[in-house]
Amino acid sequence: MRRRNFLQAGIAGVVGTGVAKADALAPLFEELPKTDPMPAVFIGHGSPMNAIEDNAYTRSWKELAARLPEPAAILVVSAHWLTPGRTLVLGNTAPRTIHDFGGFPDELYAQQYPAPGSPDYAAATTRLLKDVHAELDDEWGLDHGTWSVLLPMYPRAEIPVFQVSIDYAKPPRYHYELAQKLRALRERGVLIVGSGNLVHNLRRMTPSGEAYDWAEEFESIMRGHLETGDFDSLVDFQSLGSVAQLAHPTIDHFLPVIYSAGMRLPKDETRTFNEGVDLGSISMLCFELSQTQG
Repeated sequence: MRRRNFLQAGIAGVVGTGVAKADALAPLFEELPKTDPMPAVFIGHGSPMNAIEDNAYTRSWKELAARLPEPAAILVVSAHWLTPGRTLVLGNTAPRTIHDFGGFPDELYAQQYPAPGSPDYAAATTRLLKDVHAELDDEWGLDHGTWSVLLPMYPRAEIPVFQVSIDYAKPPRYHYELAQKLRALRERGVLIVGSGNLVHNLRRMTPSGEAYDWAEEFESIMRGHLETGDFDSLVDFQSLGSVAQLAHPTIDHFLPVIYSAGMRLPKDETRTFNEGVDLGSISMLCFELSQTQG
């Protein structure tokens, strides 16, 4: 039986509509079929228009999805779901598409991403995060940090998708340690995606597209930490002072970088791609963590 069919059969007796009950599904985590570790990725999502545009960024996302193993489910940690003081896990069976932006063409607002939810994996995730009292949520949906990336990657919207929120009241180190609790899902067929930007300063965007020196400097330093495996320095990015402050006046778009870094397993290699700063102050750099052979 395929993994997805197994999961659907396993939850049929306890899931109706809306959000699943974590206690009822808690034993399922141990029952989920074990897999070889799935890769974990970070996607610099940039403008919501990437959902419908054909460009070098979206083509690289499509190429990535084409060579990844088929996930049983996709977990996204998006810069656009911030819940100060708590951690929520999206448990809907059919999450809505959220158009959480303004001033874009009608074509973008018409886009829908009708992927099924994954209440089974959501419940298992609350168990992995029991130390932080994570709760299931049935009100959120798939925000544009999620669907604008998944639409180019998996346009058929058939793979179950769920999200984990970011407790914006906590410091970067907290999120790195929380991510290490989530990485067990990689060995249950889950593709974990962080969606944000390595540099993100909307106030300093420029139509000319010429990158600021500080944006290129910050991206280069962070890329170096990724490629050398110095993830502690990456988490401590704010120690760079003014360069870090310019790159991230707010840290919402960098926290998904930290989540993806926290997914690292022994034998993982780090591959960076999509290097470059868009609109002067938005880094599109992405990275993948995947197991080496042997």
